Amino acid sequence: MAVSRPYDLVLFGATGFTGGLTAEYLARAVPDGCRWALAGRDADRLAAVRTRLAALRPDCADLPLLVADAADPVALREVAGSARVVISTVGPYLRYGEPLVAACAEAGTDYVDLTGEPEFVDRMYLRHHARAVASGARLVHSCGFDSVPHDLGVLFTVDELLRRTGRPAGRLSVQGFVRAGGTISGGTFASALTAMSRPRATALAARERRAADPRPAGRRIRAIGGLPGRSRPAHAWTVPLPTIDPQVVVRSAAALDRYGPDFGYRHAAAVKRLPVALAGMAAVALLAVAAQFPAARRALSALRRPGQGPSAEQRARSWFTVRFVAENADGRVCTEVSGGDPGYTETAVMLAESALCLAYDDLPATAGQLTTAAAMGPALIDRLTAAGLRFTVLDRPPAAAPGADRATRG
Repeated sequence: MAVSRPYDLVLFGATGFTGGLTAEYLARAVPDGCRWALAGRDADRLAAVRTRLAALRPDCADLPLLVADAADPVALREVAGSARVVISTVGPYLRYGEPLVAACAEAGTDYVDLTGEPEFVDRMYLRHHARAVASGARLVHSCGFDSVPHDLGVLFTVDELLRRTGRPAGRLSVQGFVRAGGTISGGTFASALTAMSRPRATALAARERRAADPRPAGRRIRAIGGLPGRSRPAHAWTVPLPTIDPQVVVRSAAALDRYGPDFGYRHAAAVKRLPVALAGMAAVALLAVAAQFPAARRALSALRRPGQGPSAEQRARSWFTVRFVAENADGRVCTEVSGGDPGYTETAVMLAESALCLAYDDLPATAGQLTTAAAMGPALIDRLTAAGLRFTVLDRPPAAAPGADRATRG
């Protein structure tokens, strides 16, 4: 990657809701001397974001503004060619995301985004992974709540188990239990509707990806399904989550030998009350059915438009925890990743720190489409811990000692 490019970071989509939060975080977090710019399709709105940032950090008044539309490949090639790392917050990614991924893969530019759309990730692998490997670009999708806490949380848990046992992982199973309180923005809602409306296309992309990107020979790596039920480790009712997170974790396990020769991951929502769990399952099922009909999608989309999101007061009340339980023949470890508002405040932190990690940290030599664990791993955990997220090792599994003390990394 060329080091003489004019910008270390470019934030594309800075005028959107999550893009604006990411810009505000970067204004506070970029190191002195960082050369960064805002990019988007509307110069006036970009200027308004820059003015807001200047109130947080006066030198942001001079931030360069790059005008480029998500549908303009020529302009996007100019953006990608000017930067070491590009951050994209422009979704739904299936609709708007590919031209920028293509531009970064061609230019050898590192790329991070927030997508939770499995079809998009699989299509980008099929179309642009090989070119990114050749150019040296690192394409890292799902750098927000999808799927950083889960991907890095499993890595953190596996490393803790190996540290305690002092032995290779062997046959290893990990369970992740998600609790969260918050609301969603219009952009996230639009991405979810888009993904739900394309089950056949999603399945086809996944099948093509499996053929092109098989699991490593001699190792058994899988996502484990499950039925709703009561879980002792979670101290809650658990419901399988139809998100991209298990796919990301499994791809990290395929890329990293320390997950062992036989690895399985189960991902579920943890809910204290059974009626709430059942209501959540019913709501997701109804939304998935409605997403199949264009008129219903339009009506649902009108409920929350892209660019809209929760207020600062709502975000301040939001939270998340993801508890992990890892077991193999040598032992059992329980950990937890936790933070504040998952969808926006903490997602902006995760996305920005992922970009800063690629730009500045000493990382393994990798290229192509990667997960956060494979591309950045412990370095990103350290950054997120310093930024206020908590990666916690529980002294004992909570089923054995619900009131156990905790030792927190950082």
